[in-house]
Amino acid sequence: MGHSSQQINVSAHVAVWYAIAAMLLGAKPLSEKVSRTAFLLYIAFLQIASAHHLLVEPGITSEFKVFNTSYAIYLAVLGSMIHGLSVPGAIEAAQRRNGFTEGMFGWLRRAPWGNPAFSGMAMSVIMFGFLGGISGVVLGAEQINLIMHNTLYVPGHFHGTVVAGTTLAFMALTYLLVPLVFQRELILKRLAQWQPYLFGIGALGLSVFMMGAGTLGVSRRHWDITFSDAAISFDHPPAAFLMMGLNGISVLIATVGGIIFIVVIVGSLLFGKKRGEAEVKANPVVFQGGGAAVSTYGSEATLKLPGTIALVTVFFVAFVLYYYINWKYLSEVWPLS
Repeated sequence: MGHSSQQINVSAHVAVWYAIAAMLLGAKPLSEKVSRTAFLLYIAFLQIASAHHLLVEPGITSEFKVFNTSYAIYLAVLGSMIHGLSVPGAIEAAQRRNGFTEGMFGWLRRAPWGNPAFSGMAMSVIMFGFLGGISGVVLGAEQINLIMHNTLYVPGHFHGTVVAGTTLAFMALTYLLVPLVFQRELILKRLAQWQPYLFGIGALGLSVFMMGAGTLGVSRRHWDITFSDAAISFDHPPAAFLMMGLNGISVLIATVGGIIFIVVIVGSLLFGKKRGEAEVKANPVVFQGGGAAVSTYGSEATLKLPGTIALVTVFFVAFVLYYYINWKYLSEVWPLS
């Protein structure tokens, strides 16, 4: 039941992506109707995604498992893929409309990477897609699930979704809420610029190294992964312990990023300079260009988004390769020759 409830914050952080893109760059959804449909797909199909924790249970019917791991999950993933194209596509369209038209990725290079709201949102999009999204589909495949169920791969997956995706997106939005809602300037602005990168790199390592350890067989719920007092000895590959050590280092990096976030936000609320009308005009937080920030059942009137198409292509290639690799692992566990 807990897994299904996570779709609430997933929907929320996707909404944060759209909000930050609109507030900072004046980005409009490529098609508001399509984006709304993607949220409806979440509502209809992501709620039953928790069944990937039950795929090895003998009491669950094969019919339900097949439905959940094929039709249902494909439609749920379609929703995320729509957002994965629409959000960066909206950003590229807005940047090109604002004059950043040089080359395929000029719009991306000239994005406000020094703004912690934008950098946090951008890393949330990337890591949620490449880490949480791809690993979630792999876990949701009934056959591959057999070699990952109840290993550290599972918490590695949800650190890619709930931490690298949701938490980082909420942190990014908070950098806009402080000056806009509480009318306070951020303190320690240089430290605030670094905070999303520290937390994002830490969350990235957490996810990758736990999934790596899980792929090598490290248990998810066991007090001693070395099985030092077991009647029958068992040794994990040395790489598994390397993964666990790197995971610990990643925890420390993410913790430092989290502490900096608390210091900056709480300090800004308590000691940040009050923003009056003069400060708001001199240092606006949101996009000051013309036109509405969000289209009304409309379109950006362009699908000429070469940079976004290239990035989405990289994602699909990574998706296919990783999916193939895990089927290869499964074939080695149970050879058919």
